[in-house]
Amino acid sequence: MPTITDPRILVDASTRDDAAVYQLTPDRAIVATVDFFTPIVDDAYDFGRIAAANAFSDVYAMGATPLLALNLVGWPRDKLPYELLGDVLRGGAEIAKEAGAFVLGGHSVDDPEPKYGMVAIGEVHPHRIVTLARARAGDALVLTKPIGTGVLTTALKRDLATAPDISAAVKSMATLNAGAARAMRATGGGVHAATDVTGFGLLGHLHNMLAASGLAAEIDAAAVPLFPNAVALVERGAIPGGTQRNRDALSPEVTFAAGVPEPIRVLLFDAQTSGGLLIAVDPDRAGALLAALEREGTPAAVKIGRLARGVAGAITVT
Repeated sequence: MPTITDPRILVDASTRDDAAVYQLTPDRAIVATVDFFTPIVDDAYDFGRIAAANAFSDVYAMGATPLLALNLVGWPRDKLPYELLGDVLRGGAEIAKEAGAFVLGGHSVDDPEPKYGMVAIGEVHPHRIVTLARARAGDALVLTKPIGTGVLTTALKRDLATAPDISAAVKSMATLNAGAARAMRATGGGVHAATDVTGFGLLGHLHNMLAASGLAAEIDAAAVPLFPNAVALVERGAIPGGTQRNRDALSPEVTFAAGVPEPIRVLLFDAQTSGGLLIAVDPDRAGALLAALEREGTPAAVKIGRLARGVAGAITVT
């Protein structure tokens, strides 16, 4: 990526943050992100909902409020009926409405494989941006959704699971991180950093936070919330290629205690879709954050570890 030094650019790709931030006025900044992918579930409507929630997740991770979205569509026009595309777009539009955002257009191309996602635009006060780079030693790490969507959706594709088997994961993936973002704001400045857990997996996104903030981390594997059947499906071999790539790339940075079971190790690297927020919060405000998350009804609200001084990016899993 090109190096940009314009003072209006408050966040760019250099810190691997979830979205770009561009300052408009002393008290207004625009947050911009884009995400799209191929279907991970069989139902077209659910696919649209999940893809939209996933796109808006980056806006929420920055502490921002969604404003608008543009659709991105790749569609095999000669193979799949447009009625199915209509279901996809309807799912996306309903999630955008739930987020309080407007879908104002987009772009489509003829594509051998269906793809859908959004450009998502939000707004935040320049002094209230939540980034990866401001975490502090001693911060508690809090997670707001369970882990395992990559394994579960891979099991569905390989006929190792049925739609009812992954219904909890579908519900979670289609749930906006709006409640988690409101809970972050309710801590009164106690949140120092945040990211959403998606394709790099829990440990991958944590590593990005640690690298940007110059810290190490300790994770309690037993505390990490998992979807039902996730462990059993790992044991049956439903491991996505992305999950294995995450593990291969990050293994030099991660030290596991001997007692951490192999399926749990896999799931900590599992490539997620529309996962929860991973939040670094002042330990004195962690209780307030957890209480706010519970009031918001987020899919999970769990302290899973802490940040510490040490080799930047190093993760210890106990």
